[in-house]
This record gives sequence, structure tokens and C-alpha cells, in this order.
Amino acid sequence: MININGNLVEDKDATISVFNRGLAYGDSVFETLRVINGKIIFWEDHYFRLMSSMRIMRMEIPANFSPEFLEEEILDLLKANELTNSPTRIRFTVFRKSGGFYRPDTLDIEYIITSETLADPFYLLNEEPYEVELFKDHYVTSGLLSTIKSNNRAVNVLGSIFAKENDYQNCLLINEKKQVVEALNGNIFIVNGNKIKTPPLQDGALNGISRKQILSVVKKMMDLEIEETSISPFELQKADELFISNVIVGVQPISKYRKKEYNNTVGKEVLTKLNVKARLG
Repeated sequence: MININGNLVEDKDATISVFNRGLAYGDSVFETLRVINGKIIFWEDHYFRLMSSMRIMRMEIPANFSPEFLEEEILDLLKANELTNSPTRIRFTVFRKSGGFYRPDTLDIEYIITSETLADPFYLLNEEPYEVELFKDHYVTSGLLSTIKSNNRAVNVLGSIFAKENDYQNCLLINEKKQVVEALNGNIFIVNGNKIKTPPLQDGALNGISRKQILSVVKKMMDLEIEETSISPFELQKADELFISNVIVGVQPISKYRKKEYNNTVGKEVLTKLNVKARLG
């Protein structure tokens, strides 16, 4: 079952207009959420990021779009798909109603919610070899639009194809200033000794939910320091560790970049703390 504007329909009957503005212009934003035992983890952060993204995109936010209403919409979909007690990935997509060309006829929106079963209820550390490379064919543009989850993901798509063609597990993206911004599917963290760095939002980094949680948990860990600061590609090979974060995998350690191989001691510790925070809400 799929939720389209509050109506639950079979996936085979779920359709959108060929004039859908998300399809035509990328006039759309989305949230990817993780649900554990019927509980949306970090729901408040997801909700406020969705509202912020809609405001940035000048979308009209419906009066009934309260946290309680949207949470109920998601949980009703889980119930309809018999996933209430299963770990689930949710995609909540919002797009402007059809009409107009670049200038829309209306600022009003519609939405779709889909669900997909996940293998594990909580975050597990993947210690398989995980090699990355810089993707330099195209840049992420620094600025506000790059911080939101919009449907304009051409750089991520092309980078993913490049990674597959060259047997990498992921790629790191750079902005027009040649600063490392993020991975294809999450935020990037580099570790040197007891110091962790992650790119600031103004460099074009996604305003990730797990990024926010990691910033929070590390600041409470007495043996570690964390800062948001620009990262040069030259710093990658000097680091002790590199890891990627997103709300689905939690923490993904990077094992190799070019000739440098990394350990995952800090990444493992951070993942443990992230799991605790996910359990506690």
C-alpha cells in the first residue's frame, strides 16, 4: 500500500500525473526515515527539516501538517502494510501541485508516502572493505539549496554510476571551491586523534539528521572533540579514520581512500552512542 495525499492505495493503482512538477522540474523535497517497532526515530528533527525544506522551496504548508498528523499518516501506512513491528524505511515525498512552467500556478502541495522493509532494527557496524574515491566530474554548489533533500540529485546519481563502474563502494563529493562536502548518500566525518571534523552547511553539506545526532553525542563524549569546518581533499589521506553517516545505516566506516587504509575505532564508538540515542528517542 502507498499513501497518496492521505489515501491508501495498492501500489499497482498508485499513479501520478505526467505533468507532476517533481518529475518535470524537480519541484519536490523528501525525507527518508527509519522506523523501529512502530516508532519513527528522530521524528521531531525530520519533521522540522521537512518544514524548513518546504519553506526554502516556497511551498505552501497545509494547516493540518502538524507533527501528530504526519506521524499518524506514516503509522497508518505501516499498519496497512503489516509493518508495525518491522524495521522499515519510509520515504515521505512532497511536491508542488501540477500547473505552470518554471513559475508554478500554485504554491499548494501534494504528497506520497512509501514504505520498505529493512533487515535490522538497529544500526550494525559494517566492517566489510569499503573503498571510496573523489567524484570530480561535477560539483555540489555551496549554499542553502544544497543543504535540503530535494529531488535534484543529478550529481549523486552520476557519482553512483561512476562508483559502480570503477568498483568503489561510494564517492566523496566536492563543491566549486574544491572542498570535500559529503558522500553520495550521507555526511562525511574525518578523525585525527581525538578530533573529529565534518563540513559546515555553508559549504553545501546536507543538513543530515544523523549528522545532527552525531554532533550532539560526540560533544558529550569527554575523550573526543568535534567541529564543523571546511575539509580539503589533502586532509583525507592524513586522517586516522573516515566515516559516513545517514539515518538508514547510522555510521559506515571507510576502509580505504587511494593508498590510505583506515581503522574504525572511533566510528564504532560513535555508532554505539547513536544506537543508544535511537532507542531512547
